[in-house]
Amino acid sequence: MRKIVAGLFISLDGVYEAPHEWHFPYFDDAMGRAVDEQMQAADAMLLGRVTYEEFASYWPHAKDDPELAAHMNETPKYVVSSTLERADWRNTTLIAGDNVVAELRKLKAQPGKNIGITGSGTLVRSLLREGLLDELRLLVHPIAVGSGKRLFPDGSNQQPLQLVDSQTFDTGVLYLTYQPAAE
Repeated sequence: MRKIVAGLFISLDGVYEAPHEWHFPYFDDAMGRAVDEQMQAADAMLLGRVTYEEFASYWPHAKDDPELAAHMNETPKYVVSSTLERADWRNTTLIAGDNVVAELRKLKAQPGKNIGITGSGTLVRSLLREGLLDELRLLVHPIAVGSGKRLFPDGSNQQPLQLVDSQTFDTGVLYLTYQPAAE
């Protein structure tokens, strides 16, 4: 069975939104290897609508990093949305309606590598709630951003997690891997 694995850049105060505004001073070779390993361990991407729209507007035309652009464009993508009517980015399948949980369970049951999630905090929270997220990998940056979307905003339900791996990079970034805790 495949695993759904989420990887997020996150600040000390829980913000995952707009990491391009705060994360680059902390990016080093060690973090690059961690991100690359996560990408190589997956053969599909699972995205929420907002992340999908951001990626779909950029990657088909990206020229900066042709190898990464090819990976992003050619990898099968699944976008979960209750508002999108279609998903036109190459190799994208829209998962919508009342059968999202059932469709994701079918996807996990197929042969293959991990299904990776980047960003998409709302999707990550819903997958945790539904018992569909197998791992949450956080690259915790030593900065309090102050404002932005938080992975677990006020009013979120408790979500017990178990730390299964941790690393500290020279930049002060913590790479923490969690799995849902057995209840």
